[in-house]
Amino acid sequence: MAQTDFSRLEETEKVVWARDSWKVARDNSVMMRYVGDDPGSMVQRVKELTKTEKGAKAIITLVYDLEGDGVAGDRRLKGNEDTQSLSQQEIVIDQLRNAEINEGRMSEQKSVVNFRKTARDALGYWLAERMDQMFFLTLSGVQYTMNNNGTTRVGSDLPYLDYAPGADKAPTTNRYLVWDSTGFGVNSANTDLVAADTPTWQMLVEAKAYAKENYIKPIRGGNGMEVYNVFMTPTALAKLKLDSDFLAAWRSAMPRSANNPLFKGAEVIYVDGLAIYEDRRTYHSSTWGSGAVAGCRTLICGAQALGFADIGMPYWVEEGEDYENQQGISVGKIFGMMKPQFLGKTSGTLEDFGVLCIDHAQ
Repeated sequence: MAQTDFSRLEETEKVVWARDSWKVARDNSVMMRYVGDDPGSMVQRVKELTKTEKGAKAIITLVYDLEGDGVAGDRRLKGNEDTQSLSQQEIVIDQLRNAEINEGRMSEQKSVVNFRKTARDALGYWLAERMDQMFFLTLSGVQYTMNNNGTTRVGSDLPYLDYAPGADKAPTTNRYLVWDSTGFGVNSANTDLVAADTPTWQMLVEAKAYAKENYIKPIRGGNGMEVYNVFMTPTALAKLKLDSDFLAAWRSAMPRSANNPLFKGAEVIYVDGLAIYEDRRTYHSSTWGSGAVAGCRTLICGAQALGFADIGMPYWVEEGEDYENQQGISVGKIFGMMKPQFLGKTSGTLEDFGVLCIDHAQ
């Protein structure tokens, strides 16, 4: 059993193992599917630190639309130029680490290489899962002290991350709606929900109109098509599929062939400029309404809904314990995430830039 070389990897070999673990994380992460480097992405990635008076920071820039009306005919433009409004916001960064250790030579029958592979896959999946959990919590404005199912985390270090306070940003007034089965605006909080307030096609149609009227920019795809990403739990999506109006709209939007996703099952439902995804990590609770209503916080996401500071590759550390009898492997990654906010054009108050939260029963 080859144990003697366990803690003697060259630096280049450690980089390879770290890169492989990051690949496992990226491949398994939902959030990474929506990451891009440009402001048109739902999750905008910042890969470099900017030097500021207070040190190195990760900065995301929000670019607002021009507000002036321009100049007519031959009227003088010089001196009447429009001013581009910008908002630069800091993404706090921190490191998140985890490790695996085997029990010792007698109980560990695998080779060192197999232990590395097992640890790579397990730690890579762990990193993807925790990033995704924080992704949904941050967009939903829920603290890292909570699990995604509405229960309280026990013994977790996530609340100690330097960027955890960013998750304290509850949905702003004009980025939060409650659905009561007939429309928005009747209920003011999820404590008013009843079991019948499940999602419908009407809810999505009105939410899309609301997002556009309140300056949540859609995501522009490579084909020029504008779309909002919608996230809800599998249970909430199942209730939506039972709505006859939604079923009719979905059926009409799909191709009439054997490849129709309606019959084959689809990872995403495209209809009326909405890309609807189901994910079990979408924030939900069983204690809304009078205290016993199961609810879901559906997310309508546009461009720059989330800022993601992706600083460098993960690092891979190996060490032996108890005279090399036990082997331990740790992986860590420096990153941060935050929900950008801006001065709302319609409200004149601070608003979430690219995400609308809708609470409803499920």
